[in-house]
Amino acid sequence: MSEHLDQTRAPIHEALERFRDMRVVPFDVPGHKHGKGNPELAAFLGERCVGIDVNSMKPLDNLCHPVSVIREAEELAAEAFGAAHAFLMVGGTTSAVQSMVLSSCKRGDKIILPRNVHRSVINALVLCGAVPVYVNPEVDQRLGISLGMRREQVMKAIRSHPDAVAVLVNNPTYYGVCSDLRAIVWMAHEAGMLCLADEAHGTHFYFGDSMPVSAMAAGADMAAVSMHKSGGSLTQSSLLLIGPAMNPGHVRQIINLTQTTSGSYLLMSSLDISRRNLAMRGRRVFSKVIDMAAYAREEINAVGGYYAFGQELINGDSIFDFDPTKLSVHTRDIGLAGIEVYDILRDEYDIQIEFGDIGNILAYLSIGDRPQELERLVSALAEIKRRYHRDSSGLLSQEYIDPEVVLSPQAAFYASKRSMPLMDSAGYVCSEFVMCYPPGIPILAPGERITKEILDYIAYAKAKGCSMTGPEDPRIENINILDEGGMPFGAVVQ
Repeated sequence: MSEHLDQTRAPIHEALERFRDMRVVPFDVPGHKHGKGNPELAAFLGERCVGIDVNSMKPLDNLCHPVSVIREAEELAAEAFGAAHAFLMVGGTTSAVQSMVLSSCKRGDKIILPRNVHRSVINALVLCGAVPVYVNPEVDQRLGISLGMRREQVMKAIRSHPDAVAVLVNNPTYYGVCSDLRAIVWMAHEAGMLCLADEAHGTHFYFGDSMPVSAMAAGADMAAVSMHKSGGSLTQSSLLLIGPAMNPGHVRQIINLTQTTSGSYLLMSSLDISRRNLAMRGRRVFSKVIDMAAYAREEINAVGGYYAFGQELINGDSIFDFDPTKLSVHTRDIGLAGIEVYDILRDEYDIQIEFGDIGNILAYLSIGDRPQELERLVSALAEIKRRYHRDSSGLLSQEYIDPEVVLSPQAAFYASKRSMPLMDSAGYVCSEFVMCYPPGIPILAPGERITKEILDYIAYAKAKGCSMTGPEDPRIENINILDEGGMPFGAVVQ
C-alpha cells in the first residue's frame, strides 16, 4: 500500500457517478430497474438514490472479492484509520463483530471478554462454539453502570486460562467508559493471544487529539468500527479493521461466510464518502463535538438533580479513560428511571435520544449535532425535572448482574429445551437471550442460570417501559430453559 493515498478521493462514489452518466439499460437485478418498476419507492427515496441501487458488475467491482474500486476504498479506509487492512461491511457492526470473533476462534476455543458485551459477540460464540471466559466488570454503585475491565482481572483470567486464544475489549462501553487498552493488548500479546476491540461506539477515536486511544493505535489485532453511529455513514454500514498480524485473505473468507453476496452500493458509497469526510474534516468537527458535550454536561449539572458524568470518573483502571463526546445523564435522583425520561422527551418534547435504561439516559452527539439542538435538550430536561420530580426511594439502580455461566452459549442454544413462565424460572438454565434494546447487552444469555435477582430486574425494567427483546415469546412472559434430560455432555464451562 502506498504511504500517502489521496484521501480526497472516494472511488466507489466516483464509479457510481460514472455509471449514472452512462445511462445503462438494466437487464440485471435489482428488479425495480433504477426505480422505474416501483414509482412509490422512487418518489420516497428519490430517483438519484434508486438509480445507484445496483448490482455488482465489472466497472463497480465485487464486495466478496474486490479488485478495483472497492479495493481502493478499503485501502483508503485502512490508511485513514491506521490499519493494515480495512473491510467494508454492509451487515452492520454486528457482522463486523461476528467476523472478528469467527476469524479468531473455533469450536472449543476460549475467549476472554467482559460480560457487558453486545449480543453480537455472544451470537458469534453460538455460531462458532467458542467458550467465553468472563471478566466481570466493576459497577459504579451510584450510577448503576458497568465499567471497564481492570488490568488485574484481565491478567488473572489470562493466567487462569493460558489456552485462551483471544481477549476482547469494549472500546468504549455504551456509556463512554474505556479500559486500559494498551495494557490489555500488551498482556494478550505476551500470552500469545489476539486482542480484539468492539469499537461500535469509538469511530471518532481515530479523528481526535483529545480522545481515548483507538484500537489500531493501541496495537489491537482487529477492531469492529461502527461508521454509521458517529462516523456519519448510512445505517447498517461499518468497517472491520485488522492489524499486521492478521491474514487478510483468511478474514475475507470468514466475512464471506455470512455477509451478503449482493452488497448494497448505497451503503458502500456512504462508507466511502464518510471516510473521506472524516479524513478531511474529522479532527476539526469532533473537536467541536467535544466542546458541545462539555457545555451540555455543565448546563445539565447546573439544573440540579441530574448528573451528567464525564472524565471526573477516571480512576486509572476500570475507568482508564472516558469518551469526551458522550452525554450520559444519571436521572434517578429526580425520581425518574432513565427510560421514563427517554419516553417523556420523545412523547412530549419531540426529542429522540439514543436510549434510556433504569437509571440513565444517553444523548448521542456526533458530527451532525448543533448547539441550538443541545439548548433545546437542556431546557427540556430542566422542565421535566420541574414537572415530574419525585422521591427516588424504591428505584432500582443496578444495571449489571454477575452471571453464573453453566454451559457455553452454543451448547445451551442448541440443547433440548422447553418453555415455562418467566417468573417461575429461577434456578433453571436459560437457552435464549433477554435484553433491553438499546443497548443490546444481554441481561440473560444462553447457558446462564436464571436467578431471582435477574427476574426482579427484568420485571422492573418491563414495568418502567424498557423495550425488551430476545426470547421466542414476543410478550416475554415465557422463557426457554434447558430440558435437564437434554443437557449435552462436555459442555459445562469451568
